[in-house]
Amino acid sequence: MAGRAEKSPLNNAYDDTPDEDTGCCSSLCAVVLTVVSYLMILLTFPFSLLFCFKVVNEFERAVIFRLGRLVEGGAKGPGMFFILPCIDKYQKIDLRTLSFDVPPQEVLSKDSVTVTVDAVVYYRIQDPIIAVTNVANVHHSTKLLSQTTLRNVLGLKSLADMMADRDGISGSMAASLDHATDAWGVKVERVEVKDVRLPPQLQRAMAAEAEAAREARAKVIAAEGEQNAAVAYAEAANIMSEEPGALQLRYLQTLNLISAEKSSTIIFPLPLADMGLSQIAQTFAAPSEDAGHPGLVHRGV
Repeated sequence: MAGRAEKSPLNNAYDDTPDEDTGCCSSLCAVVLTVVSYLMILLTFPFSLLFCFKVVNEFERAVIFRLGRLVEGGAKGPGMFFILPCIDKYQKIDLRTLSFDVPPQEVLSKDSVTVTVDAVVYYRIQDPIIAVTNVANVHHSTKLLSQTTLRNVLGLKSLADMMADRDGISGSMAASLDHATDAWGVKVERVEVKDVRLPPQLQRAMAAEAEAAREARAKVIAAEGEQNAAVAYAEAANIMSEEPGALQLRYLQTLNLISAEKSSTIIFPLPLADMGLSQIAQTFAAPSEDAGHPGLVHRGV
């Protein structure tokens, strides 16, 4: 009939719908092979028990395939489980937290600076069945994905953000990597950025900039110190101008400081006329080696 749609041979070639005859034949073959396996176990008993019972540790699970199909009941373990040696295959999955180093990656930052960054990733397998059936090598795939995720995340950050916000970068990278590996049965627990290495030319430029900033701050601090000292000197001069004896006490204090040094001779002027002490003037007017030089005191240390 003209109105009936006809299937082309090309469509039949790509039809994934299982045929009833093929399904019945596969089921019949599976039953036969299973019966034969049990018979071989009985015939070789008790030596066959060495090959039928397997043990996995507390931190491991076993995913069993029978004639290429996943055995119902999920992953086995921990402890002992039973397999048919001829038709069963199993794969052990470690559930402990694993870690690996991300190789150093050259990343172009948001402000066009090339840096080399490496990191470490901590992860574990939370679904053993998905980790075996959905990806060929879950560990190798996670390592490759972590490299591309590191470059993608750091490519959106500037150099200042990379140096100052490592915790934020680690958190965003862990969230992105965990979301991508969720379909593989992997749980990414933590990502840490180990080191951010800059080019040597950029390191020298940043060091020169930091040194110039420190010198500028040092000059500002020195200028502020000079300003404070000038204010203190001005206040001290005002106080000494109001008290004539204060200047003489300052002279004596300076003489005491100088006498503490290892000098042989100190000549210190004393304004005796301003002091108004006649007895001191008569004492220094006595004959001495420095006669003819009133107002000069010779002291030997």
